[in-house]
Amino acid sequence: MIPPKPPSRPNKVPLWRYAKLFKQDILSAQPARLYRAWMAEFKTPFFKSFLINQPDLVKTVLKDRPEDFPKSGRVSEGLRPLLGDSVFLTNGAQWERQRRIIDPAFEGGRLRDTWHPMREAAEAAVKRLQARAGSIVEIEEDASHAAADVIFRTLFSIPIEDRMAQQVFHEFRAYQRSQPIVNIAALIPLPRWMPRFFRQDTRQAADRIRGLIRQLTERRLDEIKKGTAPDDLATKIMTSVDPDTGETFDIDEMVDHVAIFFLAGHETSASALAWGLCLLAIYPEWQKKVADEAAAFSGDFSDLSKLRVTRDVFRETLRLYPPVPMMVREAARAETFRDRRVPKGAQVVLSPWHLHRHERLWDNPDSFDPSRWATENGKACARDAYIPFSAGRRVCTGAGFAMAEGVLLLSAIIGAFRIEAIEGQVPEPAAHLTVRAKHGIHLRIEVRGSEGL
Repeated sequence: MIPPKPPSRPNKVPLWRYAKLFKQDILSAQPARLYRAWMAEFKTPFFKSFLINQPDLVKTVLKDRPEDFPKSGRVSEGLRPLLGDSVFLTNGAQWERQRRIIDPAFEGGRLRDTWHPMREAAEAAVKRLQARAGSIVEIEEDASHAAADVIFRTLFSIPIEDRMAQQVFHEFRAYQRSQPIVNIAALIPLPRWMPRFFRQDTRQAADRIRGLIRQLTERRLDEIKKGTAPDDLATKIMTSVDPDTGETFDIDEMVDHVAIFFLAGHETSASALAWGLCLLAIYPEWQKKVADEAAAFSGDFSDLSKLRVTRDVFRETLRLYPPVPMMVREAARAETFRDRRVPKGAQVVLSPWHLHRHERLWDNPDSFDPSRWATENGKACARDAYIPFSAGRRVCTGAGFAMAEGVLLLSAIIGAFRIEAIEGQVPEPAAHLTVRAKHGIHLRIEVRGSEGL
């Protein structure tokens, strides 16, 4: 069986039809030719857009000359109500300053410091699922709950059951449901002074989330001043000093960045975990390998590297279902790619979704095969055509954190439960904030070993 893949649109459709499809789902709005094309051009009355799959051009944009391809302002139009001026949206000197303050919290041995709360979140996820063993569960909801718990425990040292954590979690789910993919300013170039219009429930949900995050941040600042703050990620980031200026984040900047940590650390991790569990339900032979590995796992951070099969399963999940399916940059000056003129201001789209399934790069690109990472083709593509966390200077600062979290949660859940796909219920991938299933992912769970009782 081939893992679920959204249908592609016809090669040519009117602009109004494309916009409608795009609003419903980014992935099924694209033509099938993108899985073979090295480069494709899209024209609108307002701007030109170029999707790039050729590995050396992807490297040019992300690694060799990132300053010539800053993040597109169009991306920020729909996310700014929640994320403000966070590192996810900024460019230039502002972005560089933000990364100088954030990066130390995720460097080197810092990952080990987050392991204990991460394990507690994994154990809590298993306990919640035990109460529903023997039934069919919508696993995306449980994955979201687990990923949010990891974020609250590692960032603020509070479990998801904390009253304020619960409020943020539920408000964020409301924001996900209301947030449109496309704001009008993402399609039509509007002057900066012109107000942007968002659905009322989107704006209200963003305001409520930011209000709750501000309360958490102010409470932590007070604890830092009193010397009673726990040594978690929030404390590390809030006390980190920019080595160039001696500055720390002010309260408004910290609210922006807690919001992006929650979006990046919760929403993307939940997407990857849910699809990983879905794939293991579809492929029981790989599920058994992960379960056997989990049975021998001590749970210690020092033994994480021994979960080799689980890591390859998670890498393959990120290949097939990259949580962020497309990244948009903007040409800061005129370029020539593949003998085509890319004018200044053009949108340059990098699509992990298409790059990771490219028919001219990967062997059996639509197949689920964790063993591919040990092959010559897999190793070559890992270097040149695998960017689930982006690449270059703007690579996700929490990539190592996300990999450890994903492997741990997969191991903990599969070690405790046997999961089965439901006949006739094939999830359909759709891209909104991240790649999710259009109608959820429903799986049957049983306590592992109970089938013999």
